Amino acid sequence: MSDQITVTGIIGTVPRRTVANNGAPITSFRLASRQRRFDRAKNNWVDDDTSWYSITTFRQLALNAAQSLHKGEHVIVTGRLLIRNWTNAERSGIDVEIVAVSVGHDLSWYTTTPVRSVAPARADTERPEPEPVDWIESVESVESVESVESTIAYAAESVHPDRSGDGFVPVETDADRDAYASLDS
Repeated sequence: MSDQITVTGIIGTVPRRTVANNGAPITSFRLASRQRRFDRAKNNWVDDDTSWYSITTFRQLALNAAQSLHKGEHVIVTGRLLIRNWTNAERSGIDVEIVAVSVGHDLSWYTTTPVRSVAPARADTERPEPEPVDWIESVESVESVESVESTIAYAAESVHPDRSGDGFVPVETDADRDAYASLDS
């Protein structure tokens, strides 16, 4: 059974780039998603709890995600939902992962200018020698992963909104400021 899901949220970690043993690129990150609802008793909008998702992308989507996505950006992710139990020496928990088939910036926050990525070679034509990818310095220097399961080892890491200047976290209203402030706690 394959559960398809679409989630909007804020990228909560710096996207992590790895390479599978077969050479396929992988980019993964954590996504924070929070819903807002109108509380009639308070006559005010309130934020619900934050849900965290581990997002994993493969192949061309991974290459494009590595070049396009940054911590703190608002995105929309569609993919296959996987729910797994995990344990380590000290703790246990549940990881909710989405194996993405599509990722894009949330246009309710941004405007974009698309840049076409290099299309993969077609099977009926001779394939040229692949060019090196900018962000992979060498296969030895990039963490190798056995499977999708090993990419979620960082599932429980804590994250905070980007305030270091290496990403973008828009704050436009008092409600937005309160929502981002609550991520720090």
